[in-house]
Amino acid sequence: QVQPVESGGGLVQAGDSLRLSCVVSTRTSNSMGWFRQAPGKEREFAAAITWIGGSTWYADSVKGRFTISRDNAKNTIYLQMDTLKPEDTAVYYCAQMRRGYSLTYVHRPGSYDNWGQGTQVTVSS
Repeated sequence: QVQPVESGGGLVQAGDSLRLSCVVSTRTSNSMGWFRQAPGKEREFAAAITWIGGSTWYADSVKGRFTISRDNAKNTIYLQMDTLKPEDTAVYYCAQMRRGYSLTYVHRPGSYDNWGQGTQVTVSS
């Protein structure tokens, strides 16, 4: 299957905003997620959304600052990141959730089977 393609990363200062985009060629399941991985750390959940209904989930660390959205016509999801902090520095990945997996496990990397290459976000203090 074709990998999702992320874009929109960059170098910003603390307090700035960025919007990440992720395009998929085919929606293989109803859910998409954003994860991030900082150097020396495990990949962690950031946010997720369903194509149908637009239900959303957020990690506590980003709740209130990040907003996930989707454009079904463009097969694209977005991650609007506001009030960025140095600790948000990471490679951000989008991924398609495995078909048939329960949304109870939306925060687990193992629930996803098609990952993008990632986009680097660096926040300077």
